[in-house]
Amino acid sequence: MKLLWLRNDLRLGDNPALFYACSTGQPVTAVVAETPEQWAVHDDAPAKIGFWRDNLAALQPQLAALNIPLKRLRVARFDQVAEAIAGLAAELGANALFFNNEYPLNEQRRDQQVADMLAGRGIGCQRFDGDLVMPPGSVLNGQGAMFKVFTPFSRAWRQRYLQQLPGCLGMPSAVPPSPVTSDPLAANDANYRRDLWPASEDVAHRRLQNFVAQRVQGYGEQRDYPDINGTSLLSPYLSCGVLSVRQCIAALQAGCDGDSWLESQWLTELIWREFYRHLLLAFPEMSKLQPFRPEVEQRIRWRHEPELFQRWCEGETGFPIVDAAMKQLQQTHWMHNRLRMVTASFLTKLLGVDWRLGAGFFMRNLIDGDFASNLGGWQWSASVGADAAPYFRIFSPQRQAERFDPEGRFVKRFLPQLEPLPAKKLHLPGAGAAEGLRPEALVDYSAARKRALQEYQDGA
Repeated sequence: MKLLWLRNDLRLGDNPALFYACSTGQPVTAVVAETPEQWAVHDDAPAKIGFWRDNLAALQPQLAALNIPLKRLRVARFDQVAEAIAGLAAELGANALFFNNEYPLNEQRRDQQVADMLAGRGIGCQRFDGDLVMPPGSVLNGQGAMFKVFTPFSRAWRQRYLQQLPGCLGMPSAVPPSPVTSDPLAANDANYRRDLWPASEDVAHRRLQNFVAQRVQGYGEQRDYPDINGTSLLSPYLSCGVLSVRQCIAALQAGCDGDSWLESQWLTELIWREFYRHLLLAFPEMSKLQPFRPEVEQRIRWRHEPELFQRWCEGETGFPIVDAAMKQLQQTHWMHNRLRMVTASFLTKLLGVDWRLGAGFFMRNLIDGDFASNLGGWQWSASVGADAAPYFRIFSPQRQAERFDPEGRFVKRFLPQLEPLPAKKLHLPGAGAAEGLRPEALVDYSAARKRALQEYQDGA
């Protein structure tokens, strides 16, 4: 008997742990370990957990068709997982555990505890990097160290990809029937937008194929416009592992002429995802919410202003594009990528609020909350991360809105009370305040920008 431990890899296709567990020709039992207290500590959003549960429910009958029952372990925290899995292995007489690696520090420690406990009982672990194309430590600079800047990492990543041409694994084979009975799954009462984010591997692949066929060619030009359906909208499926990055790249290659896929802006975004995961392994202090560039953060005096932070969370700052983006997050549990940068820059540089508070708020609300990417993005916006935005890059919400939402369609969708305003007034700080429609601007942009520049420059 082999055990298959499922986490954020809820798919049949291109799933190394599942594929190789099935290739042994022995019965396989899948197991999930639910850890609600740990999820709360990690700020995992109820929407994300609900989406994960729905995708697990969609996967269960697919596993059953392969003669793989699914067992459900219920523990509170990661430090209880090893004993629970070891107990299940003993109960079923399992002689090996298969799983795909996860890269944040707490997950690494949990996985090592499991491996060590099972090894002490004579049970081996087969571990795979199913969440990455290039395993951690395989894309290094000329000195054999991890890259600290994205562009050379991206260049080296592409070169290594062309050398290896890693393909997708096929679908797993059915295994011999097992007498083990599947457990019922937990009731899923998470209130998220299932109309926006329907679960299942089939849905994810249809969305992938639709994106590649209809939008990927214009992705580089359209991805920054929040009112245009120009992005892939696949991030929740990648976050739960319903899709793999290799599958995305394979679809991109198939949908592009010649080698044009290799320079696709969407491929670059997928490589950013890899970059942040590689960084977590190379610099474990990042998992403890330490800045990649502490020498920059030492110059900054983060402000303890609960009211300012709360106004930002609620989308009541008086800056229309910022507030519309935060309303989008509240209503859909997702935010357009350009607006994630705008809202993060606003919080950290114009309000002077610690990036950790913003990162935590995003994780508690995003259906696609991904620790590595969220951490990397917030440190980038605050100019304290790897290859971060220069300290003097401070987004002007008004200019961003005028450039990427010129007609104000996005702002009006999420701030409908501004519908009467003409476009030339719509994006001004405090728009609608005189009419009693919206709050006054929380800060004066020019003064806040000047303060931030001075603070970041101090000691430089």
